[in-house]
Amino acid sequence: QVQLVESGGGLVQPGGSLTLSCAASGFTFSNYAMSWYRQAPGKERELVARIWSTNSITHYAASVKGRFTISRDNAKNTVDLQMNSLKPDDTAVYYCYALIGSIASWGQGTQVTVSS
Repeated sequence: QVQLVESGGGLVQPGGSLTLSCAASGFTFSNYAMSWYRQAPGKERELVARIWSTNSITHYAASVKGRFTISRDNAKNTVDLQMNSLKPDDTAVYYCYALIGSIASWGQGTQVTVSS
């Protein structure tokens, strides 16, 4: 079955950096777009970044564009989210996501806290 396992979250000071990683299994990773979402307390889950399978075309939310970079390694079945210049507003649980056919799959999430 499809499994998405995130890692790399933690506590970081404002202006700092973190890299999240998502390890995928149970499907042909190279054939599907991969996404990172986040959900802050009291807010709806929102798309942060997406990377398509063909040509690795990317899309970013306006709030993270220029600070975050999504990348994928089809040989390792991983998708990373490099986060720079982090702000307190980036504090959230970050989720890896894939839509396989008509089935949406989510990871368990990893907490990112930006605080001094």
